[in-house]
Amino acid sequence: MSDPISSNPQLIAGPYFEDFTRGMEFDAPAVTVTAGHASWHQALFADRLRLPLDHHRARLVSGTENALAHPLLAINIAIGQSTWASQRVKANLFYRGLVLRKPVYLGDTLYTRTKVVAMRQNKLQAGRAATGIVALEMTTTNQRDEVVLHFWRCPMLPCRDLEATTPHADDLDSVGTAVTSSAIREAVASHWQLESIQHWAGLRAADLQIGTHFRIESRDSVTSAPELVRLSLNMAMAHTDARLSYLGERLVFGGHTIFTCFSQITRALPNLLTLIAWENCDHTAPVLEGDRLRSECFIKDIVPLETGRGALLRIEANCFAARGEPESETQVLAWTFWAWSL
Repeated sequence: MSDPISSNPQLIAGPYFEDFTRGMEFDAPAVTVTAGHASWHQALFADRLRLPLDHHRARLVSGTENALAHPLLAINIAIGQSTWASQRVKANLFYRGLVLRKPVYLGDTLYTRTKVVAMRQNKLQAGRAATGIVALEMTTTNQRDEVVLHFWRCPMLPCRDLEATTPHADDLDSVGTAVTSSAIREAVASHWQLESIQHWAGLRAADLQIGTHFRIESRDSVTSAPELVRLSLNMAMAHTDARLSYLGERLVFGGHTIFTCFSQITRALPNLLTLIAWENCDHTAPVLEGDRLRSECFIKDIVPLETGRGALLRIEANCFAARGEPESETQVLAWTFWAWSL
């Protein structure tokens, strides 16, 4: 019998750019969204989106027996399920076509399949290790085989060979599709009954104008960033291992910044029903644990729905991180999204 201690181990590690081929597909463990996920999300972000918090009212509105999951929790899990490909990610260049097509309820199981649809090596630069960009197409379904999310994202990854030259030169501008107005309208849950929430107080869509600007004074300190990463099955190593971060400190997962920003916006817009789509999402600077985040937002468009059903809001959100003594502040997120408001 051979000595297992002396055997050659097989290394389990994330892929480099050269390891991908167009058409490659992979899946991830399915995730059943539970009250535990919801509790962790609430503990981290103190989000005030009403329906995921109020199970009784959510059942009346949706006509289902199950409570609603927060839309960003569902999106985070789907992104996390796709991160086998981006364990060595250096940056995520874009999201496209991200529309939450179906509401997600506690008890739903999410299945995400990811496909490599394009590859482009970056131009070699003196003194810099070679990198490439891998365009990924994600499809997330629930246990009823309904498509919940279908979107594209584009991580930049290192090459194994620091001076690699590969033939990959795909046009990334042609990858995916932009969020369309028809897709946004189709994602509005037409079966939701809103009569029981018409008593909600606070700003509504009818009270807003294009150009309305909110600055939320209250800030939130980033804590428990690796816990959110693990909760969502996110495998990006820079979020859990400071040695693999170019700053020498763990980088905070971009979703953490997005969730904090959205939570702050719910203080300004207390009658949001759900988030529908991301139009664009740019992480303009890194976020570190302990940073103090604040947000501002602008109403860019208002699309009225039928009487009593509110409107679709196009919201431009900017998030800023402060750190150090004396304190300095940097914009870390530029995000435009669509939400449904009473």
